[in-house]
Amino acid sequence: MTNDNAPTHDLTGQTALVTGGSRGLGRAYAIALGKAGASVAVTARTESGLTETVRLIEEAGGRGIALPADVTDWSHVEAMAHAAEEQLGPIDLLVNNAGAPPPQVAPWEGDPDEWWSTVSVNLKGPFLCARAVLPGMVARRRGRVINIVAEAANKPEPFASAYSTSKAAFIHLTECLAEAVEEYGIKVLAYHPGLVRTAMVKTITSGPAGERFREYVSSALEQGRETPIEKSVEWFMLLATGQADALSGRYLVSREINAGVLERIDDILANDLHVLRVRR
Repeated sequence: MTNDNAPTHDLTGQTALVTGGSRGLGRAYAIALGKAGASVAVTARTESGLTETVRLIEEAGGRGIALPADVTDWSHVEAMAHAAEEQLGPIDLLVNNAGAPPPQVAPWEGDPDEWWSTVSVNLKGPFLCARAVLPGMVARRRGRVINIVAEAANKPEPFASAYSTSKAAFIHLTECLAEAVEEYGIKVLAYHPGLVRTAMVKTITSGPAGERFREYVSSALEQGRETPIEKSVEWFMLLATGQADALSGRYLVSREINAGVLERIDDILANDLHVLRVRR
């Protein structure tokens, strides 16, 4: 049965803000949003990468602007969000994609400041960005937030504890935000893009410290668990265009979307699936 009211990939007239948009998945998501008709603001610390992303958005027929900012600094985030809305219009979609790679070290040997810096980028940054855009969304009673998370949230990573801990907290933040804004018609989702060969994957698998992650990545590739970036973008766009709105607050994995998870919405809600819970 077809649903005549199902959302399409048309985002004409909408404004999106994508963090971590200077390369990799953030860049790919921003380009896809621009192709779908959205005006896209991209932010990251490196302006040169953002400039290239904007060029690619425009090359694809979209409209984009570059807004360099440190997502862990509230004054930067507040000014960046204001500039995005001033230049492009009210923000309809926030994509919290910015993230820091994990320090790969035993917890008792690592630099405490480096550990906390990773948590700050991966958790404080998304919270600040949500804090900046949600007041407008609440006032307009519409909007979407997509939080880009990772499989490391689901299991302990003893030599990447900052990354694993922050991503688990990020998934829980997703559910907290979703429940807080539910009455205003705003949807918040956590999306794991799959194992995509990005610069971050290359970083965490390089050098002596990356040996454990190289073993994991090699095993995943042997099992056919690599996600082509085109597929990750395709499944991301289902969320961006509203086709998973009924699962607001949930954690969705790219390969499960491919396997038809969006056809099991009633079962997921009835059994409280795709959330972090303590098993008793």
